[in-house]
Amino acid sequence: MPPPRRAWSTPPGPALVLVLVLVLVLVLVLVLVLVLVLVLVLVLVLVLVLVLVRSSPSSSRPLEPISMPSFPRSLAVALGVGALVYVALCAALWGFQRSLIYFPQPRSAGPQVPSFGLAVPGAQLVVTHRPRPGAPALVYFGGNAEDVSASLPELETAFAGHALYLLHYRGYGGSTGQPTQDALFADAAALFDHVHVQHPNVTVVGRSLGTGVAVHLASQRPVQRLVLVTPYDSILGIASAQFPFFPVRWLLRDPFDSGRYAPAVTAPTLVLMAQHDEVIPEASTRLLHTRFAPGVATLQVADGVGHNSISQHPAYAQWLAGLR
Repeated sequence: MPPPRRAWSTPPGPALVLVLVLVLVLVLVLVLVLVLVLVLVLVLVLVLVLVLVRSSPSSSRPLEPISMPSFPRSLAVALGVGALVYVALCAALWGFQRSLIYFPQPRSAGPQVPSFGLAVPGAQLVVTHRPRPGAPALVYFGGNAEDVSASLPELETAFAGHALYLLHYRGYGGSTGQPTQDALFADAAALFDHVHVQHPNVTVVGRSLGTGVAVHLASQRPVQRLVLVTPYDSILGIASAQFPFFPVRWLLRDPFDSGRYAPAVTAPTLVLMAQHDEVIPEASTRLLHTRFAPGVATLQVADGVGHNSISQHPAYAQWLAGLR
């Protein structure tokens, strides 16, 4: 049987987001330009008609000069059009932002890989599961375009003595509902509470987007150990840097502000950063590391790998297991 297809933890990152936004911008600009051209054509036609009427021999009235729009009026029109474009772009970012954050993936694992349903308010979640008796368990939160069931083999290697619970976010892998920050936070807490009843020693691993979910959970629940793979300080901070000319702070509905919750985490934490991360800026990861209380978090740089290839590092499984 062929190995399960590996789903990347994120799409191509800022490049894809910027392409989508630029396409949206171009469409809106083209529409507004077409409207403006149409208005100018109508004005020119009207001026031409007035000229013909005023120059007609049947008209006994003296010709009067046709007043053209003054420069201030033209400037006001240009500013108005620019303001409309800006407002339209802000509205587009507000309306489409979640489609730029979440990229739901189907569950690729076959029926031979166990899973179970977890009922939460407003949704029925699917959890890929490797059962194992005993106190230790692992809860895993994946990236924004990850099929977490494809990560099961590497997690089985790193956590051979643990029961494994891999959450498919709302809209992912057969889970119902729509993903939002608050929904993911609540679902993570519900899964932890379910697992903690049977396994008192719960390690939490988050990757990429899932690190925000993991940090929030660890600030609210008695996590034994926390592992953050390619984490960020906040999506709000990254988005603000990518779109400096937009009021992102007021537009973004899902900020995933890990830096806000990190000081409340008491579990030993590993911050695992890719040396050549093309998605999460190095400064954002390092800033998150400083948010934890002194002695809580350790920063490890995985050399020679990127955001999506970090799991290919020879020491990846050992880092996850806490053996290095």
